[in-house]
Amino acid sequence: MGQKFTRRRVLKGAGATALTVFASPIRAAAPPAEAVTPELIAAAKKEGKVVHYTSVDLPLAEKVSKAFEAKYPGISVRVERTGAERVFTRIAQEQSSHVFACDVVQSSDAAHFVVWKRDGLLAPYVPEEVAKHYPPQHKDPDGLFASYRVYLCVMARNTDLVKAENAPKSFRDLLDPKWAGKIVKAHPGYSGTILTATYQTARDVGWDYYEKLAKQRVMQVQSASDPPKKLALGERAIMADGIEYGILQLKEDGKPVDPIYPEEGSPLIIGPNGVLKSAPNPNAARLLQSFMLSAECQQFNVDLGGLRTAHDLVKDKPGRKPFNEIKVMKDDAAAVERDSEEIKKRYTQYFKV
Repeated sequence: MGQKFTRRRVLKGAGATALTVFASPIRAAAPPAEAVTPELIAAAKKEGKVVHYTSVDLPLAEKVSKAFEAKYPGISVRVERTGAERVFTRIAQEQSSHVFACDVVQSSDAAHFVVWKRDGLLAPYVPEEVAKHYPPQHKDPDGLFASYRVYLCVMARNTDLVKAENAPKSFRDLLDPKWAGKIVKAHPGYSGTILTATYQTARDVGWDYYEKLAKQRVMQVQSASDPPKKLALGERAIMADGIEYGILQLKEDGKPVDPIYPEEGSPLIIGPNGVLKSAPNPNAARLLQSFMLSAECQQFNVDLGGLRTAHDLVKDKPGRKPFNEIKVMKDDAAAVERDSEEIKKRYTQYFKV
């Protein structure tokens, strides 16, 4: 029988020290940082393939895989993209059945890495660039994972329907009766991004905000990537939550959308990447992990994907609001894990879908 993997298992024995996904070390220390060597490349090419499970939007995930394949000819990347909660379920199924397909895993619900770490599913591996260029809060102290993507969950407006001077400036502005029937938002039961954002917003703004927002005849969708699309199509005038990078990409493609960074702060979402201990292609997995956390790939993600980054050599794309000028909420993956079922339950009490 395989282990039973549940979100609730995460804090058993963790105690009060597990404040974020990068806290509460279990191993003695991270292993030494490793450079990409000719020997690693040769071993990875001998394996010839690598499988990545991710919640990153498929177009960007595929562009990253193509860039990796171009850099390392002879190694094919298979991207399996789905929502974060489904990524978590797939990993649990593989571990229970002992039929392993995934090499490298990424999730927009950072609390998943708390579970995977505690259950011993991750292989220690520290790429050289992570050791040199990532701050402590963005790398696991035991060398099991690091922040692959950093992004915000923001509000936004359709610029054809809402002028800048009339746009809401805070979450509570959305409770004005004039926005009734004009708002779109995503669901924490499907999206790890929205689960995290709901926790941070309820903590900092209050659950009464959601209770009142639910009375605004909100269009409820699933994925955090759906609200920007609805906004661009003009199906709603205001986005209550959704991925900043989706809004930035649409805006730069000429669509009538613009992000709004609420006065209370924008929820901060961290999506780590890690190599699985059960990886069938362990050398290719390490090579892919090194590539994805490199300045090359991180700059690629920022420029083409609209993401933010923890890599200190990567620059914001000109024309976008600099990350260090945006007020953000504090992430707390362990708290999201602890309260996840309660968050979903309470949310669905307000939003009947």
